[in-house]
Amino acid sequence: MSAKEALDLAAKDDLDLVKVAPQAKPPVCKIMDYGKYRFEQAKREKEARKNQKIVDTKEVRLSLNIDTHDFNTKLNNAIKFIKHGDKVKVSIRFRGREMGHSEFGYDIMKRFSDACAEHAVISKPAKLEGRNMLMFLAPKPNK
Repeated sequence: MSAKEALDLAAKDDLDLVKVAPQAKPPVCKIMDYGKYRFEQAKREKEARKNQKIVDTKEVRLSLNIDTHDFNTKLNNAIKFIKHGDKVKVSIRFRGREMGHSEFGYDIMKRFSDACAEHAVISKPAKLEGRNMLMFLAPKPNK
């Protein structure tokens, strides 16, 4: 039907004429209460946002000459973050002459990832970037 007839029909029922598919040939329109439609759409979007899980990234900093107890404390913190559903960024900062011993950093990262293996998966493996070595752990996906 013509646009004029559709507008008259919508005005008679005190509703709005809304283009559903304006790119179609001919354009597809629908007679509806546009205010009510917008309200319900906003309600659906709000509900979808409420059900979203926001994932934070927490950081755990290690050092090259970390002691066993300190390592276990950092490990427990990382596991706590992972259980909460957050990603964990594990970093080691190399200072001074420590730069010549980056292989020790890889060993510490490997030990850390092995200790977290039952709770987390490695999303980014250990990589040396300048004076920092970074690795990212993510919670294991639920089955």
